[in-house]
Amino acid sequence: MRKLLTAALCLATTATATGCGATVEPSADSKSSSITLTNCGHKVTYDKVPRRVVTNDVGITELMFALGLEDRMAGYAMPDDKGDLSGVPWKDGYDKVKWLSKDQLTRENVLDARADLVFAGWNYGFRDDGGFTPDALKKLGIPSYVLTESCRNGRTKSSRGIMPPLDALYADLTNLGKLFGVEQRAAALIADFKKQIAGVRAKAPQDDDRPTVFLYDSGQDQPFTSGRYAAPEQIITEAGGTNLMHDVADSWTTVGWETVVERDPDVIVICDYGDVSAEQKKKFLLSYAPLRNVSAVKHRRIFTLDYVDLVESPRNPSAVARLGGYLRTVTEGGGGRG
Repeated sequence: MRKLLTAALCLATTATATGCGATVEPSADSKSSSITLTNCGHKVTYDKVPRRVVTNDVGITELMFALGLEDRMAGYAMPDDKGDLSGVPWKDGYDKVKWLSKDQLTRENVLDARADLVFAGWNYGFRDDGGFTPDALKKLGIPSYVLTESCRNGRTKSSRGIMPPLDALYADLTNLGKLFGVEQRAAALIADFKKQIAGVRAKAPQDDDRPTVFLYDSGQDQPFTSGRYAAPEQIITEAGGTNLMHDVADSWTTVGWETVVERDPDVIVICDYGDVSAEQKKKFLLSYAPLRNVSAVKHRRIFTLDYVDLVESPRNPSAVARLGGYLRTVTEGGGGRG
């Protein structure tokens, strides 16, 4: 996660007492005997405030860090292909909390950590394959909290997303604030994020001038991309663009290249992570014959954001700001649009 957040963002989160190594202050709510939250459309009651939370993946882990909850964590699982963590505002959290696995959470490492809550998401740790699900954990006596971006919605067996992505971010921060007795911190962080995003929105082009943006995650035979319920939808929209796959009622999903060609995006945003580098992905896009006449490829309008920018995380507002700056160069002529 190279240079994703500037020192200014760290200062902003510090000013709102919501991150950069903050510690949890005692509150009346933290002494409550039980707490009921709405998670993925269902009422869920937690008998006690968790003290040994285990998280899966970088965005989920940093939601905890942004709220200063590293003292309530027993560890996290995260592949080591998600970028350099040394410069992030929550480096102290990473230094303090145990890295349980560089693969994914399993029943074994959760039990070994003596977890009293697993915070993960569908396709962000929870999976039917292998039986690592909230229901399976419940049978072990371990409660779960499901990342709202990943909530299954019933349209198909695996379709995800029940609300606009930034609303999902705010919902999770609000719920975590209530669960851990840090409501004021959560509210301050949300207010700060909304203020940052409103500033970008005020500079964004009007509807007729908004460039269309295709989010390219991975894949050569078929591209993996974002529908309207994953974080890139609102990151693109608030930055001043239009998600090329807005009509897809899913979060992260696969589409066909023929659809991309037909819709002719003005800009392509690469999601940078994994064994295939952003530069390799860019080289593929620029050399892939079916895309040769697509505007973004013809004019080499390809912008890169890191994985953690593009999944639900406290880095989403920074991603909006950086993409917004790039899209303005496109609409103002600096990016060669059209």
